Amino acid sequence: MRAVNYGLLLLNQYQPIRVSGFVRRIMSGSDYSSGFDQPRLVVKKVLAKPQREGDGAVVRRSIGRSELKNLDPFLMLDEFSVSPPAGFPDHPHRGFETVTYMLQGAFTHQDFAGHKGTIRTGDVQWMTAGRGIIHSEMPAGEGTQKGLQLWINLASKDKMIEPKYQELLSEDIKRAEKDGVEVRVIAGESMGVRSPVYTRTPTMYLDFTLKPRAQMHQSISESWNSFVYVIEGEGVFGSASSSPVTAHHVLVLGPGDGLSVWNKSSKPVRFVLIGGQPLNEPVVQYGPFVMNTQKEIDQTFEDYHHCKNGFEMAKYWRSQ
Repeated sequence: MRAVNYGLLLLNQYQPIRVSGFVRRIMSGSDYSSGFDQPRLVVKKVLAKPQREGDGAVVRRSIGRSELKNLDPFLMLDEFSVSPPAGFPDHPHRGFETVTYMLQGAFTHQDFAGHKGTIRTGDVQWMTAGRGIIHSEMPAGEGTQKGLQLWINLASKDKMIEPKYQELLSEDIKRAEKDGVEVRVIAGESMGVRSPVYTRTPTMYLDFTLKPRAQMHQSISESWNSFVYVIEGEGVFGSASSSPVTAHHVLVLGPGDGLSVWNKSSKPVRFVLIGGQPLNEPVVQYGPFVMNTQKEIDQTFEDYHHCKNGFEMAKYWRSQ
């Protein structure tokens, strides 16, 4: 998926029990303590509003819109909802990684190097675009296909590496459950389980579901930026006295050593908690190309249009 004007392109984020960074318990009475020396609080809330992308697709963009341009090292987060024949036909990337997490249905992916596959409900594709990829992402079945796509920036030293894929089937994603809290560990570690995914830009990506009256306390590296995206239900984030937040909101978290979440509602709440080590490098982005300088962007356009320096296979390739 991408934010790109194709015409222009073609022309020119009691005592707590700690278990591997996770503190968990069920609320009893007025037990709303955080368990952290410096709990992370919500410093910004943005509603992801629907917009058109690709070929007739609808996305809810949270990171990457005017209210939240980026959150180093994260460049974009889309919650997509696509029904055939809409989708994301052939398009390029350079200089970052895309993480596609299917929530419902399936997407078929293919690229100009011959890589092809279908990402189904619960599956994850972690794609390092590096020096260049041209690919398509299209719905694989009838009805509405839903998921999340996250863009993670690469450090300048990694922007021109060879493309690579890490793919996890739903049943292979590590998970744990305790006291009304379930977590799927896409990247990083929680509740004593660790993901096998290698993150060039150090990243955690956790999918939590809290039953009614449950609470969770997840530690986060103090030097990292982090955010929450609410998928469904409503929860109380950061401070027990704050107002509940509903689906389709992104919550930017302030500094601290961990996040606390409470489900005070009568229905489950599901959200992703994502954090990463800031790169602290200049970001120059033009649609699907993310580099460090305008000169590098100009060179990327030349490479793309002349099918060189990573885009050699683009000359004759079209998705099927």
